[in-house]
Amino acid sequence: MSAPLPANARGLAVSPVSFQVPPPVEAEVDELISHYPQKRSASLMVLHELQEHFGCISKEAIEWTAAKLGLQAINVYEVVTFYPMFRQDPVGKHQLKVCRTLSCALGGAYQLRDYLCQKLGLDPHAHGIQTTKDKKFSVEFVECLASCGTAPVMMCNGDFYEGVSLEKADEIVAKCP
Repeated sequence: MSAPLPANARGLAVSPVSFQVPPPVEAEVDELISHYPQKRSASLMVLHELQEHFGCISKEAIEWTAAKLGLQAINVYEVVTFYPMFRQDPVGKHQLKVCRTLSCALGGAYQLRDYLCQKLGLDPHAHGIQTTKDKKFSVEFVECLASCGTAPVMMCNGDFYEGVSLEKADEIVAKCP
């Protein structure tokens, strides 16, 4: 005899989400949740963990998170769409983030982003994140990277670069396997 299907808020049976989180990631999520007095308070940290592993927050990841935290999917979706650091679409292996706030803008951030887009075959006039066809690079503007005195600054994945000239940008991109 199989177990009954879980019920949604209206008491209707729903099929379980087929999204699979690897056991080590789920263990980390469980650990994160244990640090909060209410499960829902762990929403941001759980989403960060899933995005770190999967590269983006899919519809299935939203549903899995909602079930894990005892929430409705819409509650998690609201968090994902409110915070710009969460992505619903896959990004490139190397994420190039160029600061666009005032000091960096005055220091050449817009020229730097345009240069990176042109170099990688992306549209320098498009808004939002762009990813190369081979999924190797994503380029986007981000808000303050907290190094106003060394503008323009950028990040490549977790690496931080200050005073980025076009030549230095070439070196950064060339280091990406």
